[in-house]
Amino acid sequence: MPVVSCCNEFYIWRVTGLWNIARDQSEAIAVVEPDGTAVTYGELAGLANRYGRGFRSLGLTAGDSVAVLLPNGAQLLAVYFAALQTGLYFVPLNWHLVAAEMAHIITDSGAKVFVSSERFAEEAAKAAELSGVSNFYAGERSLEGLGDDGSTDRPGDRTAGAPMVYTSGTSGRPKGVRRPLTGADPDVVPPTALWFFGLFGIKPFDNHVHICGSPLYHTAVLNFVSISLQLGHKTVLMDRWEPEEMLRLIDEHRVTHTHMVPTQFRRLLNLPQEVRDRYDVSSMRQAIHGAAPCPHEVKRQMLDWWGPVVIEYYAASEGGGTSIMAEEWLRKPGSVGKAWPGSEIRVLDEAGEDMPVGEPGQVFMRMGTSTFEYHKDEDKTRKARVGNLFTVGDIGYLDEDGYLFLCDRGSDLIISGGVNIYPAEIEGELSCHPKVADVAVFGIPHEEWGEEIKAVVQPIDGVEAGAELTRELLAFLGERVAKFKLPKSIDYTAELPRDPNGKLYKRRLRDPYWAGRDRQI
Repeated sequence: MPVVSCCNEFYIWRVTGLWNIARDQSEAIAVVEPDGTAVTYGELAGLANRYGRGFRSLGLTAGDSVAVLLPNGAQLLAVYFAALQTGLYFVPLNWHLVAAEMAHIITDSGAKVFVSSERFAEEAAKAAELSGVSNFYAGERSLEGLGDDGSTDRPGDRTAGAPMVYTSGTSGRPKGVRRPLTGADPDVVPPTALWFFGLFGIKPFDNHVHICGSPLYHTAVLNFVSISLQLGHKTVLMDRWEPEEMLRLIDEHRVTHTHMVPTQFRRLLNLPQEVRDRYDVSSMRQAIHGAAPCPHEVKRQMLDWWGPVVIEYYAASEGGGTSIMAEEWLRKPGSVGKAWPGSEIRVLDEAGEDMPVGEPGQVFMRMGTSTFEYHKDEDKTRKARVGNLFTVGDIGYLDEDGYLFLCDRGSDLIISGGVNIYPAEIEGELSCHPKVADVAVFGIPHEEWGEEIKAVVQPIDGVEAGAELTRELLAFLGERVAKFKLPKSIDYTAELPRDPNGKLYKRRLRDPYWAGRDRQI
């Protein structure tokens, strides 16, 4: 955390925080809704207070959970802050899930309230029935009446709650990442929030404007929006991310910071030059990205366009992490940075010993004294730990200066003829071809070698898939990677299975090839 005097620290804590800002600057704009409606800090805090009183009236107490299926908007944020001030776990649901998947999370989290918008009411009703949740708010029984008792008071027994997000489920049923409640005063912004934004040079107030183009059910997206609001930053929300619309909003609202994924960079770069030139993005100070590997060429093009504001970090729902500023990345291209102050990054072998410099192994992290558990899964919690370190299964190496380079996820590693092959490297090179819109690389069964390399490519619009394109892509790739890394075959698809935040569901592509066979990864 940046060094400040005790007096300054007290001052920051007093004036930051949703309810403090609502008291001192009630008319300041907190949120710009996707339809352009402006919501003030006073209005957002008032709605959070009403929902908080409503949760208390339903008998919810500290440690209970609320499951939420809402699109990006002030209502979702009001429910979040209601949970944050009443000691509840806020459990956001991915609105692309089917009812059975939602019901699993609702049941597993022990949610006593399930909130959905009318937009998702049909699937939500099925999930509510399957889970048997006691209080379901959607459709005709909306949130409009919850806590509407004529009072403007805050809810009673205020104490800090926390988000409880569920891992993506790419390797089995999703598990909730649950941290112990702190019992802290919800009016006080946690020092970790100030410290985290300080890593990227983002300060309280300072005329900052944040834009959010990804769904708020993602951990990082929710963190960036909620902390921005706690630090007095106007937040512009998008319901459906479109590249030109993002540029328009950056220009209109003089946006200063955002959180993105490489897929969004690529879509921005695919805009015609005349469209890019139409909008002023000079207000941007921090374009922070993570969640997936970013091809070197894509990042260099973004730096050429937006300037040295592109910042990368590596973390997970469980914790983190590393970060690297633009100038550092140009010296260490491909790195995700060095460990955050107070954090630790180590690369270990299967025996839990440190790997030599430059040698790949499993990446383990420790974030201060923070701890967590996978809800109702002691075995997964235990397997993810070595001492006070944890891993999410990524493979990487440290260089001589302590910079971390990621190779791939352990579950994506291809072992062909005893040789380790990292798909992310191949994907990064193929994605640079001008006819490739998206790509996934994975291993499929081979009787002699164990696995062979398969690529699935999504061509850009107007490009014909077929043998000619395959020859062109393999010739292009052959000049960039060793021969043993070349895919043995390339399939084509209209669209790869990604979630709105850019995460690739590779198992959906890979699993059919392994049906009835045991993959030892």
